[in-house]
Amino acid sequence: QVQLVESGGGSVQAGGSLTLSCEISGGLAYINYCMAWFRQAPGKEREGVAAVGGGTSYYVDSVKGRFTISRDDDKNTAYLRMNSLKVEDTAMYYCGTISCLRISGLQADDVSRWGQGTQVTVSS
Repeated sequence: QVQLVESGGGSVQAGGSLTLSCEISGGLAYINYCMAWFRQAPGKEREGVAAVGGGTSYYVDSVKGRFTISRDDDKNTAYLRMNSLKVEDTAMYYCGTISCLRISGLQADDVSRWGQGTQVTVSS
């Protein structure tokens, strides 16, 4: 059974940093998939944050220059390094496998598998 497990969330003050990890297990040919991070704040829709695949990465405008997505294919793990965190970055963060053909759109409908989420809370 394929599983995506996020870790690394927590509580930080504004301006701080966190690195989220997403490990895939269960026999998925990880290297053939594009990976994405989404987030969802209370009362809001799930928002695409970043995606990586095919040697290219994509970011929503609000995180450009602050967040970096990466992947380690040997470890079947994707990462999201978050610097200069803002209060408005507070959300549950989810990783997922996203269609490589539609990766640039960062749309939740293009994600086939989701992790359980990890909470990020940024205080002022």
